[in-house]
Amino acid sequence: MIVVKYGGHALPRAGTPDAILKEVANFHNSGKKIVLVHGGGPQVDAELLVHGIATQMISGYRATTPEVFEVVQKVLSGQVLRTLVNQLIGYGANAVGLSAGDGEMIRAERMAPTVNGQSVDIGLVGDVGSTNPRLLRTLLDADFLPVISPVAVSANGEGLNLNGDLAAGAIGGALQADEVIFMTDVPGIYRNYPDSDSLISEISAAELEDIASTFASGMIPKCKAALSALSAGAKQVRVIDGRDSANLVLAFAGLGGTVVKK
Repeated sequence: MIVVKYGGHALPRAGTPDAILKEVANFHNSGKKIVLVHGGGPQVDAELLVHGIATQMISGYRATTPEVFEVVQKVLSGQVLRTLVNQLIGYGANAVGLSAGDGEMIRAERMAPTVNGQSVDIGLVGDVGSTNPRLLRTLLDADFLPVISPVAVSANGEGLNLNGDLAAGAIGGALQADEVIFMTDVPGIYRNYPDSDSLISEISAAELEDIASTFASGMIPKCKAALSALSAGAKQVRVIDGRDSANLVLAFAGLGGTVVKK
């Protein structure tokens, strides 16, 4: 069983045929079990710009006011989710769209990242509190292809913006996935980003944890998600460049990118 995180930088536009989704559908249609978790940062940025709403990134996470969250939820659980599900259905996959909070899939709690030694309030941003894979297992057993948007819910019903990488890691761990594949806009994890010679082909969770503090920006949640997925039960993690469908085909065959193992 595979969980794939489709990063926002690689997502298709509505109405544009997408080779990545075709490969996901082919994998599903071959009888294998797969869950697709999507991001949508660039799509949220574009919608915020249309509405003239400012936002900022703090330690790789989007500071989320109620005004920003309204846009986040509309874009991720509406526009992006429906675009992906519609195309997958068009490719013959029995896809169904859900948000991460549905069926207690993920119960989130507010996140307060540490910046320069201080805990910072970044608003309606969630961290994974608990997971419940029952709904996903029911869908997978019935041969559905679940597609998950990273919008979660707290125990008191508060909607929270959940980083897509963290959502995929939590779901992969809860399902004890054979592999969680993170599709992004870089070939893998770099020791010294953006130095291409520092690309890591394989690394242990312990070693990644040792060097993760040296990373910046968007690589922070990816490393956190990879480590949490492994600690929660996923067998291994792979980070690949999702801008080329050939890389996903290779990943399905157990090749390419950066592999993180326990």
